[in-house]
Amino acid sequence: MRILLQVHGFNSLSQRLFVELQSDGHEVSVEFDINDAVLTEAIDLFNPDVVLAPFLKRAIPARIWKDRLCLIVHPGIVGDRGPSALDWAILRNEATWGVTVLQAEEEMDAGPIWAHAEFPMRAAGKSSLYRREVTNAALAAVREALDNLATPGFEPRPLYYAQPEIRGRLQPAMRQPDRQIDWEADGTEEVLRKIRSADGVPGVRDEIAGADVFLHDARPAPGLKGSAGAIIATSGPAIARATRDGAVWIGHLRAPRSDTPFKLPATQVLQGRLPDVPKIDTDTVTGYREISYRDDGKVGYLGFDFYNGAMSVTQCERLLAAYRAALARPTKVIVLEGGEDFWSNGIHLNTIEAAESAAEESWRNINAIDDLAEAIIRTESHLTVAAMRGNSGAGGVFLARACDRVWLHDAVVLNPHYKDMGNLFGSEFWTYLLPRHCGSENARRIAQQRLPMGAAEAVALGLADSSLGADKTAFEGRLAREAAKLALNFDESLAAKVARRRAHEKEKPLSAYRDEELRKMRRNFFGFDTSYHVARYNFVHKICKSRTPVTLAMHRNKTCQPTMRNAS
Repeated sequence: MRILLQVHGFNSLSQRLFVELQSDGHEVSVEFDINDAVLTEAIDLFNPDVVLAPFLKRAIPARIWKDRLCLIVHPGIVGDRGPSALDWAILRNEATWGVTVLQAEEEMDAGPIWAHAEFPMRAAGKSSLYRREVTNAALAAVREALDNLATPGFEPRPLYYAQPEIRGRLQPAMRQPDRQIDWEADGTEEVLRKIRSADGVPGVRDEIAGADVFLHDARPAPGLKGSAGAIIATSGPAIARATRDGAVWIGHLRAPRSDTPFKLPATQVLQGRLPDVPKIDTDTVTGYREISYRDDGKVGYLGFDFYNGAMSVTQCERLLAAYRAALARPTKVIVLEGGEDFWSNGIHLNTIEAAESAAEESWRNINAIDDLAEAIIRTESHLTVAAMRGNSGAGGVFLARACDRVWLHDAVVLNPHYKDMGNLFGSEFWTYLLPRHCGSENARRIAQQRLPMGAAEAVALGLADSSLGADKTAFEGRLAREAAKLALNFDESLAAKVARRRAHEKEKPLSAYRDEELRKMRRNFFGFDTSYHVARYNFVHKICKSRTPVTLAMHRNKTCQPTMRNAS
């Protein structure tokens, strides 16, 4: 079918649908929901069989849904209506939730139902649930809806609340008073649910040390207690705040009335306002743990769960230290696991934007992540694996390719490009890594294109070596088995790796690749062309796009080249 994705932004759900539906053989194009005239023009140009809306912030105009089948992907169970579906599900501690694909009509979220899927809820923030459970359920429901659309005689089911199996209902937009925290009365679990129901948008409004802030990134703080509402400790980027019966870590804050009204590490936002409280090491059981390590026989697993996958200078330095410590262990294979939501998204644009000199901080950040990538590439004592359980973008993708093996979860979406960030050239040794793993032609196409890709395409291009399945338990089991196999065949594999790397070094030193990449990055950061700084500002400050890039709006790209789905 010809499917037009109408979206407010090209978020994780939209990207996954774009990748998977193209893989299914559909012709998919994207149009940002800018205004009615632009959307009408897009429909006239593309003439889609169906308009699919997985992420909207307003109703589809009547003149469009009356003329063309429009399907809404609603993150709620059958009968649920309103803009805060997932927020309410988290706050009310629902055991299960779902996604409904329904037809756009006059009344919001009340049109005929084409398909639905449900899933068990997990104790996690709204963004995490959205990226994983909601996205998986949405893909299943959309596929079912498209199958139904292709089935002669199929009629979507009208919504009748009198049916006993319908437990959804019309719910209002959630407001700040609905999730306001009463630190004197609320227990830890209730505080976590309130913050998670608003993570990452809009956050829970609160006041800390006289600062008006929004709370994000909440985790339990086991073993910590204090006077309810008090800041009782810090750990890396996070503050610990006492509840009625314990404490929570709050990793990130947003101060809307400040010079930096976007999410930043909590300790950075509150710098100069924090009381004299204990500092707890991030590597301890009671600390705010971003980096973890465990041994399993001859395999070491290094996890790094950085918020939204962004890696600041400090985080890169800490991860490099943890990697070097892992090399000192009596193991043969090191698996870099990343986090479950993101493996890595490269340099930390928010901390760069907040720096006194964004150019200088960009330079420090790219060098810090290059130091980590270089250490991985130069490793001669171990075999290394990037086990990508979560999505990854920009420099994070090439940091993964620095490992000897890259293994993917089937549901991962990768964005291996820099160009949308003001035509950044990029580093992390991609000019060395891509040609050797992907071939020169695929390397060129990966570097030039601006589209997301799924696991199957990444493997076909050589950007990854294999995908290990979509089920979480099955993925982890196969990961352990495959890593153990590497350890069993270690000596021969390591010798071949070392010989190959030394031969490459003689052809052209690794330092030369780094110098060449960084010379071009320096021009991006410090040169007369300010495209990178403008793009970064717009990204960090969530400035809505004024048009859809022609790389996504295929119907507007008259010179569109064949997509990378045909690459081999």
